[in-house]
Amino acid sequence: MTEIPKSHPRYASLMTRERIADGVRNGITSVQGLIAQGRGEAFDYILGERTMRSADRATLAASAALLLAERPAISVNGNVAALVPAEMVELASLLNAPLEVNLFHRSEDRVRKIADLLRSHGAGMVLGESPDCRIPGLEHSRALATRGGIYDADVVLIPLEDGDRCEALVRMGKTVIAVDLNPLSRTSMMASISIVDNITRAVPNLIGKIRSLSGSTREDLHAVLSDYSNRSTLRDAILEMREYLTARMNELDSADCSAVKQI
Repeated sequence: MTEIPKSHPRYASLMTRERIADGVRNGITSVQGLIAQGRGEAFDYILGERTMRSADRATLAASAALLLAERPAISVNGNVAALVPAEMVELASLLNAPLEVNLFHRSEDRVRKIADLLRSHGAGMVLGESPDCRIPGLEHSRALATRGGIYDADVVLIPLEDGDRCEALVRMGKTVIAVDLNPLSRTSMMASISIVDNITRAVPNLIGKIRSLSGSTREDLHAVLSDYSNRSTLRDAILEMREYLTARMNELDSADCSAVKQI
């Protein structure tokens, strides 16, 4: 990994890119994952590289849903494994939930490497190396699933997921929690709860909220969920992005006025 000084103004973003690049070099992340990372980073710029109020609200609802779940499960792909492996293991441990490796560009070697990476961070249950069923309505490798994991889960966390698998899981009657920087994506639109945030912020935030809610009664957790609307949250996310862009535009206008006065 390239040495990047912490004083660099783009340190966090550059380190994320390096983790993805290392993931490709180590056989964890697909080459296509580089494109997905670049697309997500563009949206992160538009929301100001921060956790928005709407994302924080969605994360709270997601925490309540995961704590209420009887059979939670967590999906892991190559980008997730490259960016937040330790955090995903911590989250799975908090929820006593399995991690299941699921890849669009699947190879048994990549699945094994991701599973080994998660185990190296202390994961207790990692599924996906021997899928034994298929998600209805999908024809590619994303259909592969495992009994006792995603296939039987009532609540599924699917960070950085494609839209058709999200839609298929919703059709199965599952509560689906997505992490996606694009509020207009099919994944965000189809999910039960959409966290519009960078996964490097979203997962630690999710862990923190689960810890803070862990002593809550089921009634209190249900109350959190009853107050949540995913459509409203996505709308608010778009409005917050617009507010951020408007503020940056106003800064440019002010700078132009100052330049004219100096002339």
